[in-house]
Amino acid sequence: MSEEVHDTHHGNYVKIWAILVVLLAVSVVGPMFEIRVVTLVTAFGVAIVKAYLVIKHFMHINHTPRFIPYLVVTCLVFMLLFFAAVAPDVMNDTGSGWEKPAWVAEEKAWAAGGGSAGDQHPQP
Repeated sequence: MSEEVHDTHHGNYVKIWAILVVLLAVSVVGPMFEIRVVTLVTAFGVAIVKAYLVIKHFMHINHTPRFIPYLVVTCLVFMLLFFAAVAPDVMNDTGSGWEKPAWVAEEKAWAAGGGSAGDQHPQP
């Protein structure tokens, strides 16, 4: 009886590990091209594929009760909705009762070509 249960959980872990290593190499090499779109696609695309492989093959999510994947997706949707709701306010540098002087100073220094204000370190 236990052998049957063990067989249903068994997967080709070495093959999945090799795929994950190849995807790791792609995610490391992608940013070396210094093309923003390629970097974003390799970073996020590969991360999504790797997460799917780990969840499916190593966490055995297909053997959990049916409501668990729905619960995970629901939590992700609520998290994205929360981020979409607060991002415009948080990313805005001015507003009613809202001021980020350090952020504004950093942006002005960066726009002037001086780099970050935090780059200046006192000499010993």
